[in-house]
Amino acid sequence: MPKLSISPLILFIAFLLILFSSLAQALEHVYQQPENFVNEQFKAKPKVKLILLTKEMQSEVSRILGHAPRKLRQRYWTDGLRTLWILEEIGKTDPITAGFVVKNGRIEKAKVLIYREHRGMEVRFPSFLKQFSGVSLSTGNSLDRKIDGITGATLSVHAMERMARTALYFDKLSSTK
Repeated sequence: MPKLSISPLILFIAFLLILFSSLAQALEHVYQQPENFVNEQFKAKPKVKLILLTKEMQSEVSRILGHAPRKLRQRYWTDGLRTLWILEEIGKTDPITAGFVVKNGRIEKAKVLIYREHRGMEVRFPSFLKQFSGVSLSTGNSLDRKIDGITGATLSVHAMERMARTALYFDKLSSTK
C-alpha cells in the first residue's frame, strides 16, 4: 500500500486559506443586530410593510445608488408616524448595514449596525452620524445639506449618504401608498 504524503507547500496554502478566511470573518463588526435596532426604536411592535419597486422606482434608486438595486422588494417598519429602513451598501469592497428612522420626511436617527470594511469605521461614531439628523431630500433626491467627510473613510461616507438618500426616497414612496 503506497504511503500518502502531503507536500509542505499544500499544507502552507491550506494554512493561509484558513488564516485569511478567519481574518475576513473577524473584520465583520456587529455593533447592533438589525432586529434589536428595530425593537429599540418603537415602543410597541411596529407593522412590517413592503415596497415593491416598479421600473420607474428602480430607475430612481439606480440613479441614487449608482447601480441597480439589489432587491426589488424593500421591507420596512412603521408605527404610522415614523418609518425604519435597514439598508446595505458597498463601501469600498464590502457591505455596510445601517438603520435609518425617518419622520415627516426627515432622518430622525441613523446608525451603522454592521461594518465589514478594513477602513473607515469612523462612520459609526455619533459625531459623524449626528450630521444626518434632520436631513431631508431636496431637488433631484439629493440630501438638503452637505455631510462632512472623514479622512480615510471617503467611500464609507459616500455609502452612508447613498443609503440616507435611499431611505428618504423610500419613505416618500411609503407615504404615498
